Amino acid sequence: MTKEGNPIDYTTERYTAETDAKAYIEGFRRVSYFKKLCQQCKNYGHRYGCPPFHDDVLAAVNDYQKVRIYGVKIIPKDKSLPLDTANQLMEPEISKLNKELLEEEKALDGLGLGFVGTCPYCGNTPCARLEGMPCRHPDKVRPSLEAFGFDVDKTAKELLGIEIKWSQDGLIPEYLMLVYGIFYQKHDKD
Repeated sequence: MTKEGNPIDYTTERYTAETDAKAYIEGFRRVSYFKKLCQQCKNYGHRYGCPPFHDDVLAAVNDYQKVRIYGVKIIPKDKSLPLDTANQLMEPEISKLNKELLEEEKALDGLGLGFVGTCPYCGNTPCARLEGMPCRHPDKVRPSLEAFGFDVDKTAKELLGIEIKWSQDGLIPEYLMLVYGIFYQKHDKD
């Protein structure tokens, strides 16, 4: 059976972990390292969900005491899919998870960090950032953990107990992982 109209048959598994935000920031964040990686991407500076960000935006995670990490493992039934089908496989899950992320962010009065890639809200319309205009959907666009300098591979391994798999020989790995988080419970202001 295909999942939600996706022509690729797959199943999912979900994972959740919670930890102290300060410990997560200190143990899993390497802003300069991930900024260098992001600079190699064509989206760097061209999308509102991508760096560079102002320091005050990056510092927003310091306002919170806790972080909840979520992971979704997408397991394709066909183990011989070409790597270029990865986005087709992930898109329905990312769409669903973006909605869940915003709902949970609101419920926790927190700050959600979601997914990299094409903006799901602007579609084929070029990002307003290219024109120096404000984001068209600031209430919905959430940068990824990576965009904020967090090591998602380490996060998945150490907090969720899942190893991220990488492509070999041009094929999708045995599963794909989506990892996102919500910082919540603001520090009391004196």
